[in-house]
Amino acid sequence: MGQESLRLVKPSLEFESSYMAMLDECRALGEGADRYRMRYDLDFAARVKRLLEQEQGIGLEPGHVPQATFWLVRDGHIGYMIHPSERRKGYGTRILALALDEARRLGLERVLITCSPDNIGSARIIEKNGGIKDTDGVDPETGHATSRYWIEL
Repeated sequence: MGQESLRLVKPSLEFESSYMAMLDECRALGEGADRYRMRYDLDFAARVKRLLEQEQGIGLEPGHVPQATFWLVRDGHIGYMIHPSERRKGYGTRILALALDEARRLGLERVLITCSPDNIGSARIIEKNGGIKDTDGVDPETGHATSRYWIEL
């Protein structure tokens, strides 16, 4: 997989081409924006701006907390959502491991990670990184079912 060339980066305009290619491939596979909370209606610059604002707590919806977003970069592929042609190669597990390292550096003691109950791949990634299933519930933003996992750092 070439993990030595993987790195986490903050969202940046320099990754527009690879990000848009990933979205195009997801759309071609019929994956809806709501599954990954992607906003197809935002242009890329607006998307990056929004992600960086969320980290600072700017413009959060009621009940939401600030969140830091990192993209895993390897030759232009980004994600925690994995480029469809790059799935099942271990990138998701590695992305989460790197993100957990960042959480430790921030001094967090545990993290909550969620995924759709029907997203078996994501559930496996979370569990491989020490995730313990908590509860299933409903995402108040989308109305979709969600599974909750905790990881102790």
